[in-house]
Amino acid sequence: MELTNKQLNDLCRLAIQAAQEAGRMISDNAGKGIGYETKEGADNFASQVVTEIDRRSQQIILDRLTPTLAEFDLGLLAEESADDGSRFVKDYFWSIDPMDGTLPFIKDRAGYSVSIALVSRDAVPYIGVVYDPRAHVLYSAVKGAGAYRQNERWFPDLDPAPPYEAVDKGGAVMNGCWVLENPTTYYFKNPRPTQGGGCVWDYAAVACIYNEVGARATDIFGEPLELNRRESPFMNHKGVIFAVNTDVARECQRTPESA
Repeated sequence: MELTNKQLNDLCRLAIQAAQEAGRMISDNAGKGIGYETKEGADNFASQVVTEIDRRSQQIILDRLTPTLAEFDLGLLAEESADDGSRFVKDYFWSIDPMDGTLPFIKDRAGYSVSIALVSRDAVPYIGVVYDPRAHVLYSAVKGAGAYRQNERWFPDLDPAPPYEAVDKGGAVMNGCWVLENPTTYYFKNPRPTQGGGCVWDYAAVACIYNEVGARATDIFGEPLELNRRESPFMNHKGVIFAVNTDVARECQRTPESA
């Protein structure tokens, strides 16, 4: 089933409501010394750490979006739940990161966010919603309808003068948004043999926003991100680049990764 423009806009509004509701809960708990656990399956501490706030955020989002699974015949991929494989069967699936940047959240510094995307089975992001609970900033996009910042049409500078520099000071989602806010920067992860370097839920919403503003969200080789791999939701196999244009992306490809 191909979703109509009206359906996509309606689903985007629901995703925005879910992200902001979850974000308010996250904001209410920031700086309170929340304890954390670690989970298996990633190659660094930032990817392993999880809190009860991550789980509560996911539940808030699912309470909003679960009815759409039956109504629109959608699949689901959420960070704090097992991958049920529905993303390979349904025409579209929700990709949810209930709190990207858990480590910055624990340390009570900027860099955490809520990220929700709707992705087609053939790996095209159709909806992207990012909410920054610390700065109370909302980013959103629907395929073919442009990108928005704080509900106003957004046209970031896509032709900045050099020099350019890498940014990596928070979770992948906020790093991607910060690149658009500061266009002389770029964010990237090189390919690696072990699981890590971000997952579908880290990149799908930001990729939709980048596509709509005309920026570059690609793998390290300049190809579209594979946002629905059968092998794994991890994106370590080809890496990722977020940059405002091709020139900045080339600079990124020449830069050794520091972490």
